[in-house]
Amino acid sequence: MRHPELLIPASCLEVLKTAVIFGADAVYIGGQAFGLRAKAKNFSMEEMKEGITFAHDHGVKVYVTANILAHNEDLEGAEAYFEELKELGPDGLIIADPGIFQIAKRVCPEIERHISTQANNVNYETFRFWHELGAKRVVCGRELSLAEIRKIREHIPEDLEIEAFVHGAMCISYSGRCLLSNFLTGRDANQGACTHPCRWKYSIVEETRPGEYMPVYENERGTYIFNSKDLCMIEHIPDLLAAGIDSLKIEGRMKTALYVATVARTYRKAIDDYQKDPKLYRQNMDWYRNQISNCTYRQFTTGFFYGKPDQEAQIYDSNTYVKEYTYLGIVEEITPEGFCRIEQRNKFLTGQRIEIMKPDGQNVEVTVEEIRDEEGNRMESAPHPKQKLFVKLKAEAQGSPAPKVYDILRKKE
Repeated sequence: MRHPELLIPASCLEVLKTAVIFGADAVYIGGQAFGLRAKAKNFSMEEMKEGITFAHDHGVKVYVTANILAHNEDLEGAEAYFEELKELGPDGLIIADPGIFQIAKRVCPEIERHISTQANNVNYETFRFWHELGAKRVVCGRELSLAEIRKIREHIPEDLEIEAFVHGAMCISYSGRCLLSNFLTGRDANQGACTHPCRWKYSIVEETRPGEYMPVYENERGTYIFNSKDLCMIEHIPDLLAAGIDSLKIEGRMKTALYVATVARTYRKAIDDYQKDPKLYRQNMDWYRNQISNCTYRQFTTGFFYGKPDQEAQIYDSNTYVKEYTYLGIVEEITPEGFCRIEQRNKFLTGQRIEIMKPDGQNVEVTVEEIRDEEGNRMESAPHPKQKLFVKLKAEAQGSPAPKVYDILRKKE
C-alpha cells in the first residue's frame, strides 16, 4: 500500500496558508493565466512566490494549474509564462493540452508535469502514453471505478503516480469537459470561464406551445436535472489506498478558507488514523462524518467509485448548499493584550458565542468579549467585510486552549 498525499485546493494566498497549516501534503493553485478557474481570485506571480516559499518552509508541495485546452493564440504566451514559473520553483504543473505539455517540457523540464483529469484519462494505455512522454503523474477521469483504477495500477510503471478526486463538487460532463456553458452563454468552460449551467433549473417547452413550461421530472416547479450531489469518500479511505492511488485530491479552488480548513483537517486525521491503526479509523468514523458536514455541501455521493451512479446521486429540487457554519476570519496575530487580529469576513457581535477551529481537530467555544477597530475604538458589531479588527475572546470552559495564529473563527448557523 502506497503512502497517500493529501492534495488541497487554494484560491488565494490566505487559503494556501490555511491548507498548509490544517494538514495538506500538497496544495494546487492557479496563476492568472492558463488555468480553468478564471472566476477564482488566483495568484499573481508575487503571491505565488510567497505561497511557494511558505509551503516549502512547512514541507508542503505546490502544484500550479495550466490546464486549459489551448487555441493557437494561447500558445504565444505559454513559453514566457513557464519561464516565469521556472524561477519560482513549484513542484509540479497540472496540464491537459499536449501542446502546453510540450512547451512546459521544453522550457522547464525540471518541474514535474501532471496530466489533468481534463485529458480524459480512463485506461492504462493512456497512462503509459503520458509516462513515455515524461509525465510524473496522471489524474484519473471522474468516471473511473476503484476496480478500474486498481487495474490501471497493475498495468503502469511503479514510478507513475495516480491522482484521484475524492471530495467536492462533481461536474456533469465527461472528465469535466463541458460544452453547456459555451453553448448557452458564450463562456468557454475549457478556457476557464464556466458559468455552471449544470446547477440551473430546467423545464421543457414544446415548440408549438411557447411559454408553457412542463416539468422534466415529477416536480411542477422544474428540476435541476444536471445537479449532482458532492463527492465524499471520507468513509472509504481503505479502499482508495488499496486501489493504489498516490494522491487524494480535494476539489474546490473557489472555496473559502473555512471550507478548506474543514476538509483538510478531517481527511488528514482520517488518513493518519487509518495508517496508525485501522481500528482507530473505524472508531473515529462518527467524528469524521460530523466534521465533514460542517462545511458547505450539496449532500454526498461516492460518485463512480463503486459503479455507475443512479438517480440517487442527483438533487432534483434545489441547487443550494447545506451550510452549518459561517466563516468569520483567520487569526493573523495575538497582541500582547490578548486580542486576536483578524480580517473580518462575516458579521458577528459582542457577546456572541462563536468557535475557534484549530488545526489539531479541536473546536473551542468562546464568547466575543470585545471588538475594536484599527484605531482602538470599541464596536458592538462587525458588519463590514474585510475590515481589520481586534477581538478579545473568552473561553466557555476552563483550561481551554488559547487562540493562536492561523486558527479560524466561525459561528454556527
